[in-house]
Amino acid sequence: MKINRIQKIRELLEDTHNVSINTLCETFNVSKYTIRRDINELEKAGFLKKVYGGVVLKKQEHSSPEPFSLRENRNVQQKKEIARIAASLVQDGDIIYIDSGTTTMHMLPFLVKHQHLTIVTASVYVINAAAALNQFNLIATGGTLYMPSMAFVGPSVLNCLKDYNISKAFMASTGVSIEHGVTNASPLESEIKRSLIQKPAKKYLLADTSKLDIASLISYCDLRDLDGVVMEKTPPSRYIDYFKQNNVALLTKDTTR
Repeated sequence: MKINRIQKIRELLEDTHNVSINTLCETFNVSKYTIRRDINELEKAGFLKKVYGGVVLKKQEHSSPEPFSLRENRNVQQKKEIARIAASLVQDGDIIYIDSGTTTMHMLPFLVKHQHLTIVTASVYVINAAAALNQFNLIATGGTLYMPSMAFVGPSVLNCLKDYNISKAFMASTGVSIEHGVTNASPLESEIKRSLIQKPAKKYLLADTSKLDIASLISYCDLRDLDGVVMEKTPPSRYIDYFKQNNVALLTKDTTR
């Protein structure tokens, strides 16, 4: 699958630092058109650079995902405030997807008042927290455990998500910008996030303002693809203007009082 191939291209370049188009076609048994499409995606993300007949690794300071254990203790109060606001969007009987992330995981304590709530997730933290509360209909996607995010990834996650009529998806990111949209450091997770964005559900991004004007490896959607963005405080005016122009709701503690 494409998601596995892109990850393997990354791993191959990290090992060899350069590789020819012909070698990539032979390695993955696909056409030059397919490989060039994958290369274009990785080039846009700043991971590689095209050269005559092939590609070379482009050194990038933040190309590797930061471990979950480092991220979960950063800006905790802001993340909890964002999670509280996001939880206020949930209604009894909803089928919601809670994305893997150190902000989305804080939604659980604010959801206990709801009845007949179904939670779908690939996040190990959300699975454990929801199971401990013992009052939700919990659906875990299964898959292969991706340690940097403590979440499941892979084709089985995508197959699982096809089967469920999710009413609201609460998304996470490692970077947000008007130019690059909503970004993530992991190609494995980005493919899952893209599939959620394509579903006919309300999509809300949970992101504290420290993530603004940051672009990670992969863009998984434009900001205008979202129904709403939840932040702990009002962002700079250029974001406010963008959200208004594209009918994206901005939700902060000031707008939800």
